[in-house]
Amino acid sequence: MHKLTSWLQAITGVMLIIICSMIPSSIIFPQEDLSLSIIPLQSNWQIQGVLLTSLLCGPQVGTISAISYLIIGLFYLPVFHGGGSVGYILTHEFGYLLGFIPAAWLCGLLAKKDTKANLINYSFYTGISLCVVHIIGIIYLIIGKVFGNWLENLSDLILINTFIPFPTQLLLCIAISLLSIFLRRVLIIK
Repeated sequence: MHKLTSWLQAITGVMLIIICSMIPSSIIFPQEDLSLSIIPLQSNWQIQGVLLTSLLCGPQVGTISAISYLIIGLFYLPVFHGGGSVGYILTHEFGYLLGFIPAAWLCGLLAKKDTKANLINYSFYTGISLCVVHIIGIIYLIIGKVFGNWLENLSDLILINTFIPFPTQLLLCIAISLLSIFLRRVLIIK
């Protein structure tokens, strides 16, 4: 029964990641005339979907979900930010997608070892996991540059793919930490 539950959690995690990759992030500010101003941000909820799955379901389910998401994007559906297919391996964004796997494992492992869920710890876990995604993405960019895969300047690629979206993604990590604590209490997850 436990294996069936784990697989159902992994399927749910993959669906959560796919749905989150379609959700753009934005900040809503109230205006003086009581209307709302929506400011779009430079990221979507893709990474946060992976981290939320890991926070709620643990390292094994989070890792299986991340691997399944990559397989679906490479061979079946264009679910990645820039599409999909096997040719996506040759894009400079793919290294960041590879970073989902160790980040999911790390985030789930840290959350599983923590007996008392709180916003500060979960924000720290998701922030560290986000750093893992970006470190692996940067390593992939460096390897690609060494082998001549990218024509662009390496510093420009790192700036565009890491330093510009990182603050937004870090803010979303705090939001996802808060959401996971709420869901843990509502769903009575130990």
